[in-house]
Amino acid sequence: MATKKAFVLRIDPAISEALEKWAEDEFRSTNGQLEYIISNALKKACRYPKKWKDLDENQKET
Repeated sequence: MATKKAFVLRIDPAISEALEKWAEDEFRSTNGQLEYIISNALKKACRYPKKWKDLDENQKET
């Protein structure tokens, strides 16, 4: 499993509450929801790292 970088995120309490609810609705952790949102934003902006694209394609094949 790949190592993950930890960092501090300062966020408005109302946004945090909305994010937690969204994550719960989609059966994800708050951290998992943030990764999902950021990943989709990177893909949309064509900034998704190539090595991740290769990993995603390999996971789809199995």
